[in-house]
Amino acid sequence: MTLVSLITFAAEESEHTGNVAAETVVYGIVALVVFTLLAFVTLSYRNVANRHSPKAEAYARAHANDVQRVEHGH
Repeated sequence: MTLVSLITFAAEESEHTGNVAAETVVYGIVALVVFTLLAFVTLSYRNVANRHSPKAEAYARAHANDVQRVEHGH
């Protein structure tokens, strides 16, 4: 067998007769599910600072003397 006949035989064997669009739609569905889950994780962090504002204000009052006042760029 020559190299050309081997390549031809391999091409004939690997020929695909199914619907490629139907086979790859699963990848799109998986990507959609993953990105939707990531969007829910991102949205779960909305307004986190305001949920704990009384605790943050109490900490700021307790440690007001520990903070140095520094001007920007100086």
